[in-house]
Amino acid sequence: MSTKNIEYSVLLDRFKQILKNNGLKFTKQREFLLRALYNNSEHFTSEKLYLHIKDKDPSLNIGVATVYRTLNLLEEAGMVTSISFGVQGKKFELATKPHHDHMICKNCGKIVEFEDTTIEKRQAAIAKEHHFELTGHLMQLYGVCPTCNKKANK
Repeated sequence: MSTKNIEYSVLLDRFKQILKNNGLKFTKQREFLLRALYNNSEHFTSEKLYLHIKDKDPSLNIGVATVYRTLNLLEEAGMVTSISFGVQGKKFELATKPHHDHMICKNCGKIVEFEDTTIEKRQAAIAKEHHFELTGHLMQLYGVCPTCNKKANK
């Protein structure tokens, strides 16, 4: 059994427990949703995830409301994280990746993940200076991606 399968089985067991704790049934539709998140590294809106699932298995009877509710439940349980785009909604990703931050294009919504040890060390130092116990952070940098910059400068 590969490491990825072991990771997925642990994730699946946790998902089943969260559903049970919330009085919800484990269904084929919900498992398909979890697997779609697990197998894709992109950030999904609820609507995009719904369309992705319908595209992959058109016979699967899943409603957009199930996708919304399940993503919100997974976010409350800490299994997914989201980036808010205001009126455009949220984009979700599984919270199984190591810590990372995001650069977000204000034009097209492209998300670039990055890690920077200097930033991480500086944040820890700032927290220490203020006698603040740092338990986590979320950094989102907004700007314009190279593709949108090229289009704007034509």
